[in-house]
Amino acid sequence: MPLQNRVDPFGQLHAVPDRGAFMGNRGGCFHRPDQTLKPRHWASRQWIICQLEFKGRTRKLMQPGLYTELFFLDEATALAAGHRPCFECRRDAAKAFRDATGLPAPVRVGDLDAVIAGEVQSVMKGETPREEVDPATLPDGAFYAVGDTAFLRQGKTARPWSFAGYGAPQPHPDRALHLTPAATCAALANGYKPALHASATRGS
Repeated sequence: MPLQNRVDPFGQLHAVPDRGAFMGNRGGCFHRPDQTLKPRHWASRQWIICQLEFKGRTRKLMQPGLYTELFFLDEATALAAGHRPCFECRRDAAKAFRDATGLPAPVRVGDLDAVIAGEVQSVMKGETPREEVDPATLPDGAFYAVGDTAFLRQGKTARPWSFAGYGAPQPHPDRALHLTPAATCAALANGYKPALHASATRGS
């Protein structure tokens, strides 16, 4: 039975077989001893994206008191959900991402977490509604939503997302709900290139 630790671009957690290409966490433990989740699906604002393998380390998932491991289809999915690259296992990517956000220097890790994870937490707590946008104004690599379907923007088209991968390119609608946090969109607009699932280039 899959654990409820697969993340979609809305930031919601699901129990599905597909693991994805990246793992991460939300700053600590928010699962119970029986590996079910507590009502709040984060422990802090330290929402990070990690490599699946790093220095030969191995973990048993959702151990009591240890951080709750999460999994993402690809980096673009994790970014949309409010995560940012880890400064330990993905240091080069983390530095490039930080520098591309355009936040006033010096940018501390806590600054990134406050504006990125903080934005998504506010949405998930019902404090802030998602912004309606023209998808054409978003940078490549960002996500928007039409109803319950998330789309990865790629130039003049976008691909529908699923835990198994992306569908065929589709034209943009006139309006959609913005998913990827603002500071992350700034990093994408400034040249940060997230790692994408192989299906993102299929048929293009």
